[in-house]
Amino acid sequence: MSKGITHIWRHPIKSHGREPLESASLIAGQCLPGDRVWAVAHEASEADGSNWVPCANFSRVAKAPQLMALEARYDETSEQVTLIHPGQGELTFSPDSDADLPRFLDWVRPLMPENRAASARVLRVPGRGMTDSDFPSISLCNWASHRAVEAAISHPLSPQRWRGNIWFDTGNAWEENDWIGRDVQIGEAVLTIRERTVRCLATTTNPDTGIRDADTLKTLRDTWGHQDFAVYAEVIQDGAIRVGDNVKVL
Repeated sequence: MSKGITHIWRHPIKSHGREPLESASLIAGQCLPGDRVWAVAHEASEADGSNWVPCANFSRVAKAPQLMALEARYDETSEQVTLIHPGQGELTFSPDSDADLPRFLDWVRPLMPENRAASARVLRVPGRGMTDSDFPSISLCNWASHRAVEAAISHPLSPQRWRGNIWFDTGNAWEENDWIGRDVQIGEAVLTIRERTVRCLATTTNPDTGIRDADTLKTLRDTWGHQDFAVYAEVIQDGAIRVGDNVKVL
């Protein structure tokens, strides 16, 4: 079975929507372009945009399931993001604009649980995306592993539950977990596989409805003895990638 890329996804604002791409230009030491450029700090957060901080500082799907139903479109020329939600409609705004912040906070407020810290500000960290890893990462997801989880849980699952960047199919479930410490070539770029991705409550949420409806974490633990899906990689050689490009372990 081909190891070619089937999908490339970016998430312009952390936990606030996804966007498909046909291609991307990877740069050594950086995230997928346009991925997690911004994050939404909540009112109890100490994040100030000066450096990377853990995900607990931000509004995210694990605490606000309705955020999972968001889709996003990022216009890199205007630096504007359009968010689309089945219950809220659309909002186009500039995440860097203080003037646009009240509109965004008003729009997203109904998606946030009342018992959680409210969203307060949007920030970015210069030079990197706000990934869950403490290094600028790109997540690689194997369709074979996704199918294994679907079989174990006994019903279909949207791959968007995993919020991955690059999807491919080796035909062998969990093969990607054996790549830790190795390099892979994807299109013209080379990445080194750093670590497995430990999953959280967000993956229990349906991306179409924003409702928690599948115990993915229990399925992973009971069936395979871990809570991991996908691997984090770091770009070590610049290069373009496109849907259809092969993923080759070096």
